[in-house]
Parts: sequence; C-alpha cells; structure tokens
Amino acid sequence: MTLPVPHSGPQLAVSAAIFRDGKVLLVRRARPPAKGAYTLPGGRVEFDESVMDAVLREVREETGLSIEIIGLVRWQEMLPADTDGYGHFVILPFAARWTAGEAHVNDELHSAIWLAPEDIRDMPLTPGLMDVVARASAMVGV
Repeated sequence: MTLPVPHSGPQLAVSAAIFRDGKVLLVRRARPPAKGAYTLPGGRVEFDESVMDAVLREVREETGLSIEIIGLVRWQEMLPADTDGYGHFVILPFAARWTAGEAHVNDELHSAIWLAPEDIRDMPLTPGLMDVVARASAMVGV
C-alpha cells in the first residue's frame, strides 16, 4: 500500500476479518500508520476497482490467502490523529471465511497469527478492532 500524501483527502480502504476453524487472522503492522499494532489485512481501494475486488486483492497481496466474503461488518473512520498523521481513511471491514492458502506476510506486515476472538483483548490493537471482530464473528457463525 502506498501511503497517501498528507491532507490529500479521505482515502477509501477495506479490510477482512477472516475466520478459519473458529479463529480470526490478525496481522501486525511493520510500518506506520499503527506500526506494531495488530489489525486485519487490508488496504486502499484503487481507482476503477470494486470494493469486493479490493478486499480479495488486498488479502491475497498481504497474506497469500484466498477467502470467501460473507458481508460488510460496518464502516469506520480513522482521522489523521488516529493514524499518526498518515491520512484520513474511511474503512469498510468485511467478514470472510478462509478458503485456501497458508498465511505469509508481505513487507507491510511483521507477522500473522490465528487466534480465538476472545484471546485478542490484551493485545495492542488498532482502534475499533474488538468490535469489528465481534460483529464479524457473529456474521460468520463463530
């Protein structure tokens, strides 16, 4: 993901709460914004790309996984104060099921880990992640 130019206006982004065997995939960011925090794989929607295609592409690029998208969890907004000044994002997190592949990370991420949703409470998380995972878990039936 190329970081946006500061003050360039809101950027549309997507992410995916991916579930496999009752566990959700969290990735740890290797660089700003939110360096060191655990979050969901995702990134910006490119020009002339559908939101659904962006989810599938970002997950594949960041983790190598194939997924089945279940549905939109909610929207959330991250202002420059929330992103260490790296931008203003409107994020659409989706609930998804793992379908194939083993998680490996690209250079934007430090690591990836599958955890039961109740085991992520004490980790350094991006804002709103607990709520997104809880809602996505209910959608997927975990």
